[in-house]
Amino acid sequence: MSTELLERLRQLDACSVSDALDALGLTGAVTGIARRSGGGVVAGRVVTVALAKGPTPAGGPKVHLGARAIEAGDANSIIVVSHPGIDAGGWGGVLTQAARLAGIQGVIVDGPLRDVDEANGLDFPIFARATTVRTARGRVHEVATNVPVTIEAVTIAPGDYVISDGSGAVFIAADEAEKVIRTAERIAAKERLMVEALKSGKPVSQVLGADYEDMLEAMQ
Repeated sequence: MSTELLERLRQLDACSVSDALDALGLTGAVTGIARRSGGGVVAGRVVTVALAKGPTPAGGPKVHLGARAIEAGDANSIIVVSHPGIDAGGWGGVLTQAARLAGIQGVIVDGPLRDVDEANGLDFPIFARATTVRTARGRVHEVATNVPVTIEAVTIAPGDYVISDGSGAVFIAADEAEKVIRTAERIAAKERLMVEALKSGKPVSQVLGADYEDMLEAMQ
């Protein structure tokens, strides 16, 4: 079931899914996380990384942030890094190389990313709130892998669904995925019909009239 849902999700775009969440009264869209490398739509199941300020505590494991998430992921995974308010890289070039070799779909960082040119050279999809040249070493440490994290007001659990493209990132709780994707498919289909109507010569004020303005309410 999850594979079939992912294939359907990959045929959509982030805005249609965000609209579906609005129609259903759900949260999941986040603002300000932009594409920094790669292209197109990426969608997958979430593997989380929770970071905190400061060096690794005394006696803690000397393993770089994100390494465990790459090992925990697979070809349907998108790694989501909770890294708010920290001016240092929450992801970097060697991690990008490793994630690509592991077949990871992409990475979303709620914070800064570094080694952006390297990621672009690999055409690997990464979305981040900012960019930086500052290393995480000595400034940031990993608290946990695959635990619930929060981005803005959205709580994201391991195994949730996410879609991200040039407009941003949208998260879907695993138990809501089927109805959200079904609603997004209906929205996308209606918008395709609107584009066809415009191409046939119908005035834009008619195409984007009451039917468009009330479309999300009609999806409830």
